[in-house]
Amino acid sequence: MKVLHVITGLGIGGAEQQLRLLLGQLPTDSAVVTLTNPGAVARGITADGFPVTDLGIRGNRDLGALPRLTRLIRDGRYDLVHTHLYRACVYGRLAARLAGVRTVVATEHSLGAHQIEGRPLTAGARALYLGSERLGTATVAVSTTVANRLRRWGVHRDRIHVVPNGIDVPRFAYDETARQKTRAELGLPADAFVVGGVGRLSAGKRFDTLVRAVAALPGARLLLVGEGPERDRLGSLARALGAADRVLTYGACEDPPPIPGIDGGPDLPSLLAAMDVFVSPSEDEAFGLAVVEGLASGLPVLYATCPALTDLPADAAPGARRISGRVAGLVAELGAFQRRFVVGEGPHRLPVPPAARQYDISRSAEQLMSVYDHALRRNGGAPARTVRRPTSPEE
Repeated sequence: MKVLHVITGLGIGGAEQQLRLLLGQLPTDSAVVTLTNPGAVARGITADGFPVTDLGIRGNRDLGALPRLTRLIRDGRYDLVHTHLYRACVYGRLAARLAGVRTVVATEHSLGAHQIEGRPLTAGARALYLGSERLGTATVAVSTTVANRLRRWGVHRDRIHVVPNGIDVPRFAYDETARQKTRAELGLPADAFVVGGVGRLSAGKRFDTLVRAVAALPGARLLLVGEGPERDRLGSLARALGAADRVLTYGACEDPPPIPGIDGGPDLPSLLAAMDVFVSPSEDEAFGLAVVEGLASGLPVLYATCPALTDLPADAAPGARRISGRVAGLVAELGAFQRRFVVGEGPHRLPVPPAARQYDISRSAEQLMSVYDHALRRNGGAPARTVRRPTSPEE
């Protein structure tokens, strides 16, 4: 089965890296089109052996991109088009229809309660989304929370399928050697208590509350992994609180790297190994992938909201605890962890919980193939035909 994935951009981000992980698991003949920004993740996808085409779209209203995408889909003779992220869904669904491809699946990665892909939800954005959604065959929600939001918007429940995000669970296993090496590379003392956070440095992620909380805990360090428009403001806040030397912003981390061990810098599992407790202060999430990654690394986790955990039984993640997200409460929670660390317990790692194993990427790929099969049958096509992918370069 030939599948074309259409995505808005391929810079480092959750949806972009999720696509890369899925491509390696799906038994399909896959190719990728990015509307714009063929960034670091495009390089990784290409290194994995999948072709990436940059459509070179010049803006939200670049209507000339539509016939270019239509020709590309028609010439590729694809059985199915799978779109990812808002702009790609709008352009990709319409182009697929114009190209004669009847089966179109879209994944909704980032629909929050008040925003979609970091931008405020407006009546116009919602109307355009719903109009283009009707051109597709099925919509994939990354969590039950997102599925419920789509239903409230007016998307028919028969068109919605829940396929959770996934991670490569074994990659995140705790490694003491990686902890020591990463701390040395980052200039973090071996005996320091390190609080960690991962995500886009935007206002909605509320990392400012984490900076304030760590600043109130003498001796504690903060390691933020991510890039975004709030990076400078967070640095200014740390300086104003007298904690600039205890707050480290690492920057974006492409994970997995295109060529492990060669592209420089620690990977995400190594950065997590350097932490002692993981915090997600965001109050508006579509899934909460970073929380799952923290759990897979054995870290105790504090989170303000995480649909990935809300969708599971309460005992699926015993090492995770929900917090209010307010600074005072976060100081108290982190202070308790710090006291245990200082009295000699050292790095505290927990067994990988059922929640992490529930979201293994192989399970997500299997569920997505079921959606493909359902969508093809719905349009009167043959069931999904799989392509055997080689397991090694020599095969």
